[in-house]
Amino acid sequence: MTRPLHPRETEAFRAVIQTGTTTAAAQLLHTTQPSVSRLLSQMQAAAGLKLFDMHKGRLRPTSEAMDLYATVQQHFLGRERIERKLAVLRQSGAGALRIGCTPALGLSVIPAAVHSFAQHYPGTHLSLQTLGTTALREGLLHGHFDLVVSTMAIATPELDATVLHRSHAVCVMHPQHPLAARGKLHVRDLQDQLLLTLNADDNIFLQLQHTMQAHGIQAGSTIETTYSSTICCLAAQGLGLGVVNPYVASLFARDLHILPLLPHCAVEVVLALAPQYAPSERADCFIESLRTQFKRH
Repeated sequence: MTRPLHPRETEAFRAVIQTGTTTAAAQLLHTTQPSVSRLLSQMQAAAGLKLFDMHKGRLRPTSEAMDLYATVQQHFLGRERIERKLAVLRQSGAGALRIGCTPALGLSVIPAAVHSFAQHYPGTHLSLQTLGTTALREGLLHGHFDLVVSTMAIATPELDATVLHRSHAVCVMHPQHPLAARGKLHVRDLQDQLLLTLNADDNIFLQLQHTMQAHGIQAGSTIETTYSSTICCLAAQGLGLGVVNPYVASLFARDLHILPLLPHCAVEVVLALAPQYAPSERADCFIESLRTQFKRH
């Protein structure tokens, strides 16, 4: 009557095929020759097949044994690949980390965090995609990202988000702009100015618009664009005043004059993780690198 094979039996079977004798197999398995012979006998009985015969004092595998060996070998090679992969992961954490972020963060804080992360996990394949918030949210929900970082609200009933950093929007202008001599600006100073703005669905734009309406302020004219970095480039050309997050403004500090704006327009950087699975050690390390970078702002 047959039964399932025991792992130790298949180990002995494989070792005998590879070495040719039970004595050599015993040395390979760090056991005794009688133990290997007993395991072979048990395996042959359990399998219900003739696996070996004795010829001139040596074991000879049957054709059935060699057919079985091919499958057994694949099993052990698979186990060895698993062990090698675990060793690599323990040693270097090699793997992949998929990050999505809004363009302003991809230009400012994220590169320094990536540099710090790479020192800890040099073998990691890192994918960094800069997209709009809607695309980031959908990508995270569909498993395309391990984590996303955004300057826009990203939480949904299916997706939790954590605030990584809070700051305030700043006003950027050419160093020779008439208002550059001020220590700070109030929204009233924007009256009749050429205003460089983000699109109408941006958090900073919505707050600024609400504050201007509350104070009865009208811009002289506006230039609307998608990216904070474009606003900074336009301001550096002397085209007007822009209100942007402080992270991207810091990149253009040599070409711009940067002033705080009152009343404050809040800026929050939020982190969201893929809901399908727990964050990896690599994700945790990258998040910690991000926190360190934000402490410097």
